[in-house]
Amino acid sequence: MTTLKEFEEALREQGLQMALAVLERLRERDRAKRSIAPARRITGRKMTPDLARRILELHAETSMTQQEIAFELGVNQGRVNEVIKRGKWLTDDPAAPEAVARDRALDRAAKGRGTPPRPQAPRRKKPAEPASPARTTRQLSLGDF
Repeated sequence: MTTLKEFEEALREQGLQMALAVLERLRERDRAKRSIAPARRITGRKMTPDLARRILELHAETSMTQQEIAFELGVNQGRVNEVIKRGKWLTDDPAAPEAVARDRALDRAAKGRGTPPRPQAPRRKKPAEPASPARTTRQLSLGDF
């Protein structure tokens, strides 16, 4: 399979200037149409029953994907899936499993508890290789060219 660069070089070798001009116009058209897409990751919002209901509304009333809904509302796609598939966060019930898990995590964080980080293993240093006369290095300067 030939790359576009190879194709362009072949056109140059053959002296096909008109074909090269057409190729350049196509490139300019593509450059003009390019746009920079916005970042897909936004700072997450706290999930609330109102936000969960909005997710369900968008899911029912539009043909948006879960990822598009998440991007639109500024939440994680996994949270959108949990609301749609399992009905999470639809009530303000403090006994709901997600509320209990959130409260436990906040409590652990406040007390500074959690899984301690693993200690890092000491790094081994490579033994220095003796310099051999055949493997000497030399720095080039502009005068060498």
